Amino acid sequence: MSSVMGREAGALLIAMALALAAMPRMIVWLRRLGARQSIHEDVPEAHQAKAGTPTMGGVVILLALATATLWLTGFDVLTGPALLLTLAFGAIGFLDDLLIAKRGKNLGLRAREKLALQVIAATLFVVVVSRFTSAAGPAGGWLSLEPLARLLSAPLAGVWPGAFGAAYVVLDVLFLLGLANAVNFSDGLDGLAGGLTVIAALTAALLLPPGLQNTLGVFLFALAGGCLGFLWFNCNPARVFMGDTGSLALGGALGAVAVLTRTELLFFIVGAVYWAELFSVILQVISFKTTGRRIFRMSPIHHHFELVGWKEGQIVTRFWLAGAATGALALLLRHF
Repeated sequence: MSSVMGREAGALLIAMALALAAMPRMIVWLRRLGARQSIHEDVPEAHQAKAGTPTMGGVVILLALATATLWLTGFDVLTGPALLLTLAFGAIGFLDDLLIAKRGKNLGLRAREKLALQVIAATLFVVVVSRFTSAAGPAGGWLSLEPLARLLSAPLAGVWPGAFGAAYVVLDVLFLLGLANAVNFSDGLDGLAGGLTVIAALTAALLLPPGLQNTLGVFLFALAGGCLGFLWFNCNPARVFMGDTGSLALGGALGAVAVLTRTELLFFIVGAVYWAELFSVILQVISFKTTGRRIFRMSPIHHHFELVGWKEGQIVTRFWLAGAATGALALLLRHF
């Protein structure tokens, strides 16, 4: 056990050190590239001061994560697919960010193009995982609740192909898309998405059964370490933003672990703040299109609290605390 904990701690420190060392040069490179943040008109006016801040800093998080993970675990049946999905989602975000940088305005990939690429990456991941791994996760299944869990986890137990196998793929693809974009929506305030991911990754590592701590545990600690190194430069006032390169990848990383360990329902609790951001946008759109009224002053919901009068630092800290509380709740439910 001590050796496993040492590897996890080592993964965090290695990834954090790499991010801290690489980010200053990355910021310089991003400025030369012209990768500067464009600010939407439909955000609080205070955000206009953030225009021009280098973005795409998520590249450093991914490099730190991949290096630490491959160094300590290699490319195995669990960390390999998780890392590939993370990098695939990161590549989609990178392409979007790069197009914005080249065009000099907030015009990257079209929404349907971005979504189509995510669907392809998520579907390939779920199909490969379903067919070629046993996931070796907890006894629970897609909902991690008995007795429904046993039925819903059947595809990863070898029932493939079949009618429910196809439904399982659809459920998990939707889950992966939802989580990746939920993290993306949370990346709207300095330090918010990065800090929430540190909390979620460490919580997820604690949820792992002992047999997976030496693989996915290392992956998750490396993810937390990369985010910690990034936060040094992303805390308010931010010197760099992660961009879609980082936010989509972070959601992909957490989603991959959830699917591999069959703990999707628990990740609705672990990432409750992410999901609140996503559903605030969905509810706002539905309400406005059907009734012409807005539920929130602005969405995602962190903008609502800005307009209510909360300071940016207050919102970030309180959302972190909420993330820690929901993480603790997930741990309680997992071991109840």
